[in-house]
Amino acid sequence: MDPMDDEILTGEGVALSTGAAAVTNRMLSGVIDLLVYGVPTLMLTLWMAGATLLANAAIQRAVMIGTVAIMLIVVPAVVETFTRGRSVGRLACGLRVVRDDGGPISFRHAFARSLTGLVEVFLTLGVLAITVSVLSARAKRLGDMLAGTYAMRVRGSTRALPPVQMPPHLAAWARNADIARLPDGFALTCRMFLARAATLHPGSRARLATELSGRMSDYVSPPPPAHTHPEDLVAAVLAERGRREHGIEERRRARADAEATRLDVLPYGVPDVVN
Repeated sequence: MDPMDDEILTGEGVALSTGAAAVTNRMLSGVIDLLVYGVPTLMLTLWMAGATLLANAAIQRAVMIGTVAIMLIVVPAVVETFTRGRSVGRLACGLRVVRDDGGPISFRHAFARSLTGLVEVFLTLGVLAITVSVLSARAKRLGDMLAGTYAMRVRGSTRALPPVQMPPHLAAWARNADIARLPDGFALTCRMFLARAATLHPGSRARLATELSGRMSDYVSPPPPAHTHPEDLVAAVLAERGRREHGIEERRRARADAEATRLDVLPYGVPDVVN
C-alpha cells in the first residue's frame, strides 16, 4: 500500500484523523465491547437455559440462538450505524470505524463487520481478530476487509487545514486544465505538505515537492508551463480543485433553493390566501 493512501480527506477539506488506529487501541476497545455485549448475552443465555417456561428443548435452543444473534450481530450493527462507526469501546479509546475512502459507514458495513465479528471476536475471544490485525497494513480484521472499512483515531485530531492559495502565474493554466479526480489520501498528503512546508528541512522539502508534483502530473492535462516550481504545481491543482468543488456546491444549493421556492408558489398564478 502506498503510504500516501493511508490518509483521508473529507469534502470539507478537514483532516479527521492522524491515520489508522494501532492494534493495541483496537484491542482495548474490543475488550470493552466484548464486556458490553458479551456479558449481557451470557446472562440472558444462562437465564433462558434454566427457564421453566421454555420446556421444549427445540424451542429453547431456537430462542437462545435468536438472542445471541440479536445481541451480538444486530445490536452492534444498529449501534455502529446510528453512531457513525462508534461503540462504547471506541468512544472510550477515541476511535471510529470509517469506510476505506474515509466516509461514514452504513448498516451494510456495520452488519458485515458484526456478522464476521461473531466468529473472529466472540467465538475466538479476539485471537483471530488480533492475529489478522497485526498482519494488516491498517490493522484491519476480517470484518473490515469484507466490509471495506477500518478504524481510525479521531480524538484530539480534528482540525481544519489552512486554505490553499492559487499561484497567480498558474491561475490561467489551472482554470483551463483538465484535472482528474485525485485519490483522497493523496490530496490530503499534498495539503498537509503545503501546510507544513515552511517547517521542513530544505532538502526534505524539495524532495517531497518533486515527488508529489511528479505524481500530480498524472492527473493533469495539459502539463503546466515549463520551469514550474513543484510546490506551485501542487498548490495550483489543489486550489483549482477546491474552486471547482465550491462552484458545484453553490450551483447545487441554488437549484435546491429555486426548487423550494417553486414548490411554495401555487400553480397557474393563483394567489395564496393569507389566513
